[in-house]
Amino acid sequence: MALEYTLSIIKPDAVRKRLIGQIYSRFEKNALVVVIAKRVRLTREQAENFYNVHKERSFFPQLVAFMSSGPIMVQVLKAESAVSRNREIMGDTDPRRAKPGTLRADFATTIEENAVHGSDSIETAKKEIAFFFPEFSASCKDHPC
Repeated sequence: MALEYTLSIIKPDAVRKRLIGQIYSRFEKNALVVVIAKRVRLTREQAENFYNVHKERSFFPQLVAFMSSGPIMVQVLKAESAVSRNREIMGDTDPRRAKPGTLRADFATTIEENAVHGSDSIETAKKEIAFFFPEFSASCKDHPC
């Protein structure tokens, strides 16, 4: 296994429900280290840019509206196989299909308001980390992000 970095977002629904601490606890229990974090509120334009990969999909306008509806917590996680480890603890995008004990099974209400986001590959993680933490990405010569 290789040491990896991945991006994680605690979405507006989970921030509104005050679940940040519980989600961070799950990261820690699963050996995911929060390396850098910040609370932000995305503008509509920022949400459109971040989720640009989905711009042709029917759910794009709702996704942008939701992600810009309130504050989010954004963090870089570090661990052996961080991308797959984080995706495993997040659970299925649809909380009705997520395994018990996963973040989405425990904290999400719908497929649209599903509590968390996580990078789906190392390549995506690099882009997503650079979007939110350009200063961290600029220092990648010192670590494999």
